[in-house]
Amino acid sequence: MKAAVYYETGGPDVFRYEEVPDPECHPQGVTIRVEAVSIEGGDVLNRAGGVMASTPHCVGYQAAGTIVEVGSEVGEREVGQRVVTVFPFGSHAELRQVGWRQSFAIPESLSTEEAATVPIPFGTADDCLFEYGRLKDGETVLVQAGSSGVGLAAIQLAKRAGATVFTTASSEAKLDRLRELGADHGIDYLHQDFAAEVRRLTEGRGVDVLVDGVGGEVTQRGFGIVAYKGRVLMYGTVARDFTKYDLDDMRMNRSITGVSLTPEFGSDRVISMIEGHLRDIAKGELVAVVDRSFPLAEAAEAHRYIESRQAFGRVLLIP
Repeated sequence: MKAAVYYETGGPDVFRYEEVPDPECHPQGVTIRVEAVSIEGGDVLNRAGGVMASTPHCVGYQAAGTIVEVGSEVGEREVGQRVVTVFPFGSHAELRQVGWRQSFAIPESLSTEEAATVPIPFGTADDCLFEYGRLKDGETVLVQAGSSGVGLAAIQLAKRAGATVFTTASSEAKLDRLRELGADHGIDYLHQDFAAEVRRLTEGRGVDVLVDGVGGEVTQRGFGIVAYKGRVLMYGTVARDFTKYDLDDMRMNRSITGVSLTPEFGSDRVISMIEGHLRDIAKGELVAVVDRSFPLAEAAEAHRYIESRQAFGRVLLIP
């Protein structure tokens, strides 16, 4: 099979489009012919400087396609079934093998491309808001980087739950689109002080829940706008700034939780949650946003585009 691989971490130019061995199907796994790869934030970070499971390494958390082989111990999946899959690596390829519990059936009315964008962003957003954020009807939420995959999901889920939703983005054009998806208040962080604007809009109270995948100085400033008994949910560090935080603003019964779906992938809870999101998107109750697609052979260009921060929603690779 063909895959986008690299022999060392670094910038997008480390990618090589090469022939590599086909994956072997595990007795409890499935092999899919990949039809759409959703490039996740973790994929970009891993390529830039993460752990390589092999040399060459095929990066990538999330991809959707059609099952071409089912393991001998699997009765829950069948050849020809469309699924979206998650795994720590291996998405940037023509074929992919995962445990069957890391695969999620795609509803008939949902496109493979849309389904490819769902599990990690919507699952992470759901956990941030509800499993750990304990969001309730009538509360306020700030979603940082609203045009990211998790941001788009969190805005929709929070609004559906009855929250007042604040979000940040890098342009008014992006904010207009985020308002269409449920944001009540949009803040252009390039031209406005987001913390000051949140204080103004909440009359100094702050927000009950802060969903943050940015990290660094943005996260530090966010601590100062969390309301009494507020919750900060940190799911990423796009800023790549790992400076230690000053937690003085997090006193007075405020809390911080680091959120990751990875330890629970394959659990009944996560399977049920993600299958529910896929059904809701298929019914039009939620929206999966695809920004644009690149051929798999142009993985370097796709990663470069993501790092330019132009994207609104997910960027796909098509083998």
